[in-house]
Amino acid sequence: MDSSRIEKIKERGRIPNHVAIIMDGNGRWARSRGLNRTAGHKEGIESVRAAVEAAGHLEISALTLYTFSCENWNRPKTEITTLMSLLLTTIKNEVDELNEKNVRLRVVGNLDALPLAPRIGIRNTINRLKNNTGLQVCLALSYGSRQEITNVTRSIATDVKKGILDPKDIDETLISQRLETAPIGDPDLLIRTSGELRLSNFLLWQMAYTEIYITETLWPDFRYEEFFQAIEDYQARERRYGKVSEQLQQL
Repeated sequence: MDSSRIEKIKERGRIPNHVAIIMDGNGRWARSRGLNRTAGHKEGIESVRAAVEAAGHLEISALTLYTFSCENWNRPKTEITTLMSLLLTTIKNEVDELNEKNVRLRVVGNLDALPLAPRIGIRNTINRLKNNTGLQVCLALSYGSRQEITNVTRSIATDVKKGILDPKDIDETLISQRLETAPIGDPDLLIRTSGELRLSNFLLWQMAYTEIYITETLWPDFRYEEFFQAIEDYQARERRYGKVSEQLQQL
């Protein structure tokens, strides 16, 4: 890893607090090499390591990784079994290093939908790392943003029905506070690999003003250099939130 590059990025400032990544392209990476999809998923784990390490060095607060969507349950059973096995193995292999790096683990999505072994492994890892104060790595597992928003809506409707909540008090802040990502806030930057131009039911509410960075790089090839390029691209942007440039210059 290029330490001088890291220092230059830090000196430039405007580093995102929260980065989200749609990790896409494992299957295409494997097919282009005449390998099965499992090889792509395995190589993608190295990219996860690189992203976590790079984010830690840049002192980014949170890194959310779209690991397994609700829709991914529709994939072939053999692939799902492989993915769950890789998830469990990776969690077990990485927990000591994550602890040394002061990383905390979070999960958004329906963790109960996962098979027993990875579910227990993830919960044990979360518990072991819960007192760490550095980078928060958030895994989106069996996650879908529409499902999340539906659950929030249902919880608000229930509170209104019980008389706990007045409909007049329902606003954007209340909804945001009930989202699973509330503890880490909205992403400042979304990175999507493999050149696809869609959000894929990922953090739809949270990404209302998120900067989006698309790279043609397939996820298994996404390492330190590609992560730094995404951050540098973000640093060059002007986040206006509906205002004009002149208004920002007056702040």
